[in-house]
Amino acid sequence: MVNKQLKLILVSTPIGCLGSGKGGGVELTIISLIKGLILLGHKIILIAPKGSKLPFESELLEIKLIDGIDQPSWQHQNKTDPVIIPSNSVLPKLWEAALDLANQADAVINFAYDWLPLWLTKTQGIKIFHLISMGAESLIMKEIISEISHLFPFQLAFHTKIQSKDYDLKTDPIIVGNGFDKKNYLYNKNENGPLGWAGRIAPEKGLEDAVRVANDLGEKLLVWGLIEDKEYASKTENIFKKEIIEWKGFIPTNKFQEQLGRCRALINTPKWNEAYGNVIVEAMACGVPVIAYDLGGPGELIEDGFNGFLVKPNDIEGMIKATKLVSKIKRKNCRDWFEKKATNKVFAERVENWLNKGLNKNLSAEF
Repeated sequence: MVNKQLKLILVSTPIGCLGSGKGGGVELTIISLIKGLILLGHKIILIAPKGSKLPFESELLEIKLIDGIDQPSWQHQNKTDPVIIPSNSVLPKLWEAALDLANQADAVINFAYDWLPLWLTKTQGIKIFHLISMGAESLIMKEIISEISHLFPFQLAFHTKIQSKDYDLKTDPIIVGNGFDKKNYLYNKNENGPLGWAGRIAPEKGLEDAVRVANDLGEKLLVWGLIEDKEYASKTENIFKKEIIEWKGFIPTNKFQEQLGRCRALINTPKWNEAYGNVIVEAMACGVPVIAYDLGGPGELIEDGFNGFLVKPNDIEGMIKATKLVSKIKRKNCRDWFEKKATNKVFAERVENWLNKGLNKNLSAEF
């Protein structure tokens, strides 16, 4: 059965424009999902901060760019902090634009981990769906997400079960995972390359542990990502006297996957509850095994001994031992796992099912 074409409004992250790297993995999620939904025949209006760019065009895609000040991220605030909306913030402007167009669409999908769009779900007569991108980084966010779960449970979705457990939900969570365009990632059979690490350069990503692993093995560590915290980056770089980090920067996907694919392993060392783990999947798409702390999403992406190894959080010795064993992982396993579970087509189909479920629920009768 072919699902009917949906007209969807997607509201981007207010942390930064698409392509800047400020939005972290959410940027890649949005781009991948748009392409997947278009492949399924749906019409998309993307509302995003000014300066946003997509690496493709389509007659089914319209982009509206909104000027304004970037919204501060909750992951860099304390759990008890209040809601902050700066003067001239892009966040309310994005949602003014979305509400103006909402009567032309079947649904609105929110990608912001922020209080305002969740609150609007209670006050507006439109279906706003929320793909929650983080664990409970804030008490007030935890409260509003839990409230929406009780009022509109079919309008919330999460990347992983582990992430969803951070919240007090009324029903079993809807899990959509994530996914990326397999055409953008080339399978690389090379088993003898360097070690890699990728992510935002910030304390919660734990780069210093990967540096210690590389140092113990007497190797360089290739590091990709936006330097979000320059002081942290400098401190991490100077843990050892010799130069271990080879900074590769924040680069487009085509260049990133080419360089990443040459690695024999990706080291993933989160210090917080990762909602998913985009770079883990990107690595596996290239055939690169991943050695990760079993903290949050990585625990659901890595099948220990098949496409990588899971290590207890903060266990650097465990990381070193696992890295020495990485040749036991067949790189084809990594690519096969990606094609089965994490392409943008698979991701878009899960999201499509979620939307259809939410749109067909007579919530007013149930609650």
